Amino acid sequence: MTPRPTLARRRPALATLVHLAAALLVLLSLVVTLWNGLEERGTALAFGVLIAVGELTRRGGPFVREAAPLGAAGALAYALLGENAGQPTHHGPAQVVTVVLAAGLVGSVPHIARGQGPGADQCARRVLTVGFAAVCFQPLYNQGAFAGWGGPAYALLLLALLSLTALCGAVLAAALAHSRTRWPFAPLLRDELRALPGIGSAVVATGAVMALAVAVAGLWALPVFSLPLLLTQLSLRRYAAVRSTYRQTIASLARATEIAGYTPAGHAHRVAALSRAVGRDLGMSGPALTVLEYAALMHDIGQLSLVDPVPAGATACLPVAEQRRIALLGGAVVRQTGVDAAVAVVVERQADPCREQPPAARIVRAVNAYEEKARAAGPGGSLTALEELRLATAGDYAPEVVEALARVLSRDCLTSPGVG
Repeated sequence: MTPRPTLARRRPALATLVHLAAALLVLLSLVVTLWNGLEERGTALAFGVLIAVGELTRRGGPFVREAAPLGAAGALAYALLGENAGQPTHHGPAQVVTVVLAAGLVGSVPHIARGQGPGADQCARRVLTVGFAAVCFQPLYNQGAFAGWGGPAYALLLLALLSLTALCGAVLAAALAHSRTRWPFAPLLRDELRALPGIGSAVVATGAVMALAVAVAGLWALPVFSLPLLLTQLSLRRYAAVRSTYRQTIASLARATEIAGYTPAGHAHRVAALSRAVGRDLGMSGPALTVLEYAALMHDIGQLSLVDPVPAGATACLPVAEQRRIALLGGAVVRQTGVDAAVAVVVERQADPCREQPPAARIVRAVNAYEEKARAAGPGGSLTALEELRLATAGDYAPEVVEALARVLSRDCLTSPGVG
């Protein structure tokens, strides 16, 4: 029997369409630029260097929303550049896309050599958003449509166009993530929109300021107005490093039960990964998803208070009273570690009746039971475990959580734990 391809091997239709649209825009831009020649080569070179430097300082990570904010701001500034030191510019949208693409590729060479270059989704999103901004501004500006705009009105116009571009970028990012992972679109879009007031607003503001400053002071304004965003980027990297260290600390605490022999190796991480996927499927996002993941990592930590370990750490088979006692002990341990109190609440209530539990506790309870049952059943245990959860949903497990778990497993987002 031929195995069904996983999502990582599929070619999602929406993502393919976005990539094709970006490729066509790039091809058309290259043809037009080569045919017409490069306008204002000094300006194009200055912005190209800025974008390349921004790409060189790229730093990704699980808590980084925009890996190259300086490059993004420089690209948007060039897309909305109307004057250089009081002299009108004449570059069009095709040249904007060409310069941004060429500079981005140059700046990404060291990252690509290390296998850490931007992915196809990131490149397509950058090309389409910059192209959108340039198409909205450059043709109208070159036709004199904004000739009567000056002072605050012109600045507000640039901010409005950049804000609209940022919204389009958020929609594109959510659509690409939805196509790649099949997670619900609305929570993904909500995550992207929540990120806009942070680094997104800094990129938009810097792009607008650069365009306005170059119009008055010339290209010397670029390094001056790049410095604040570089400092912001440094601060965000430190913040991301702190969050990453915090998560690693929680993951290390979660391994305490494994090291002590109370639970099988990797159990907490499997439950956390699967719980996060189920939470995504149910529409959770942002801080709620983080609380769910941390609670899933630490859901068994109460077993450290037991004198006699539970066989194989399978708490789902224990009497309800014993499950609640272990859950309360776990919540007490979590509170002493200084982790967010919301995580402790989820750990404490994972043994309560499902209708009285918060959503995160329902997910952890069902996923933990599935992992334990699937591991105990051996090969083919995944279907057996799901069937047992479905038969018990009336009193023990929330039906919507069990069905979400089935959908996640059917999409092969994760390998079924404990089974071949």
